[in-house]
Amino acid sequence: MASYTLADLRNVTNELWPESTAEAWDRVGLVSGRPEEPIHRVLLAVDAVRATVREALEWEADALITHHPLLLRGIHSVAEDTSKGALLAELIRGKCALIAAHTNADQPEDGVSDVIASRLGLLDAVPIVPLEPGHSSGIGRVGTLVEPMSLRSFAERVASEMPQTVSGVRVAGDGERLVQRIALLGGAGDSLLDHPLVRSADVYLTSDLRHHPAQESLELATVAGGPALIDVAHWASESLWLEGAAAMLSEKLPNVEIRVSTLRTDPWDFAVWQ
Repeated sequence: MASYTLADLRNVTNELWPESTAEAWDRVGLVSGRPEEPIHRVLLAVDAVRATVREALEWEADALITHHPLLLRGIHSVAEDTSKGALLAELIRGKCALIAAHTNADQPEDGVSDVIASRLGLLDAVPIVPLEPGHSSGIGRVGTLVEPMSLRSFAERVASEMPQTVSGVRVAGDGERLVQRIALLGGAGDSLLDHPLVRSADVYLTSDLRHHPAQESLELATVAGGPALIDVAHWASESLWLEGAAAMLSEKLPNVEIRVSTLRTDPWDFAVWQ
């Protein structure tokens, strides 16, 4: 029976989600852990937070792979009275490595946005921003529904594919408007609101749409055309990638037990509707 080390897991994750394809501002790859350590169990989650770190340690995982990097911005201390220092110390003491696959996991076929496009049944989906001209990998996806449907029906389809969250699925646009051309970006996506492929779509589906960019996009649509907007929880949109990622890892590392966290790490617990 083949045995694997953290170095093998690191190589496989880099093969599936090449670190070289991550955005320049991103910080992906191995965060902590000794490459020589054996790997028997790997847990996947969207976030490295106390709940998922505890889950990994209680399951005696040898590595935790998260979509969001724990150390994305400048860190000047890993003291254990800081949140990130405490999490790292727990992982190191528990001999559980940490790996991040973020924008490098957004890009490829079967990546974050590609999975959403597939779940929604989009045909001929291509990247909004290809890695290279004509490349099938890249940021976001734009594709076409088999047949037009009302914006309300499409939003209900989105809701049926996403795990439940407090904020649910928010929609800006006429619910009876027929839509067929769909642009989407898993995770925060208001940076692409002005992209021509987004402006020419019937709907733009993403997360974390802020007040002013969303309002300006809708106002522009009244005079020059543009998409209706659908905003879903950031965690929900990216969590759909995990099962497929686990399956790919299992195929590459057949004797390693791979598990997807079932914990909801969306930061919101409840809402009060007026």
